[in-house]
Amino acid sequence: MPEAFTPFVYWAQTESKINLKVDLTNVKDIDVYLEDKKLKFSAFGQGARGPNHYGFKLDFHSPIIPDESDYKVIDRQVDFVLKKSSNSWWPRLTGQPQKPSWLRIDFDKWKSEDADDVEDTVHDICQDYPDMYDRLHKEELGYRKEDLKKVYLVFYNLFQCIGFMYIFAVMGIRYYRDGPDSMQYTYETVGNPMKFIQILQFLEVMHPMFGYTKGSTLVAFLQVGGRAFILFCMIESEERMQTKPVVFYVFLVWTMVEVVRYPYYISQLLNVEIPTLTWLRYTIWMPLYPLGFVFEGIIVLRNIPYFEESQKFTVDLPNSWNFSLHFPSFMRLYLLILCIPGMFTMMSHMKNVRHKKLGKQRIRKKVN
Repeated sequence: MPEAFTPFVYWAQTESKINLKVDLTNVKDIDVYLEDKKLKFSAFGQGARGPNHYGFKLDFHSPIIPDESDYKVIDRQVDFVLKKSSNSWWPRLTGQPQKPSWLRIDFDKWKSEDADDVEDTVHDICQDYPDMYDRLHKEELGYRKEDLKKVYLVFYNLFQCIGFMYIFAVMGIRYYRDGPDSMQYTYETVGNPMKFIQILQFLEVMHPMFGYTKGSTLVAFLQVGGRAFILFCMIESEERMQTKPVVFYVFLVWTMVEVVRYPYYISQLLNVEIPTLTWLRYTIWMPLYPLGFVFEGIIVLRNIPYFEESQKFTVDLPNSWNFSLHFPSFMRLYLLILCIPGMFTMMSHMKNVRHKKLGKQRIRKKVN
């Protein structure tokens, strides 16, 4: 089969859907492969290069719903109507900021919906929608310069990935060299870098709030806040806990989760699909999350007598705030009320996300 040429493709969008027009006539042997973030098209037809085989591939900026998307072949073109997975305006059609030379905006789709069917009136886009030209202009410019938000997220995830890989490598090398004796020096060796990258992780709670990511703020807060409580309140604040082997185990679990999670996020930002990495991201949590909750619970439980003795973080009356807190009692409540429900919330969330990511069936459409 000869190499396919690329047809001109025109696109427009509303808040809920994407319209594509493939500029081909007399189309035959059409083959369409549609995924949530990808469209592959090939056909024989009359285009800019005459009667030839034409084809293209699009990696979408955001997911669509293949089951609710469709296309139809008419005499002068092939029309696609793609249903967005969420109602929002895309800054551009494709994930990459470079616009393909054959992709153009379909200005014919930007007409007034109030036009009378009888009169078949076509309104002037500049008169009916004064801000529409600016919006479309920005969409075109979106291909000419990198999205600063995306650049920031790539660098953030890359920095976190390197940080956790460093901790993982240091712990592994020391254990290989010294065996179990290295465990008591885990916090002394990698405690400072762990504290630094853990503080940075609070940015992940704010990312959904500012629209940088689509995750849940509550889930992010439970995960980041829970780790911060263990790291700063339970380990950093009690020197006797810092030499316990359980600190090695909880750091190991945290690190193994993150050396998979952050590379996966980077691959998604760069629109690079790595099936093995995707599978690991949504599978490795199954053994590691329960282990992490067990180790964190052991740290809290073993710290209760230490905090009973030291009375650290305990507030007694009378004081100017007229407030009292018995911290060991709070630790017991944390184990009972926050730890177990927190584990259930996180596991349920990850189970649902795994089903969506790994349980989807791709849709292949073909016209006979």
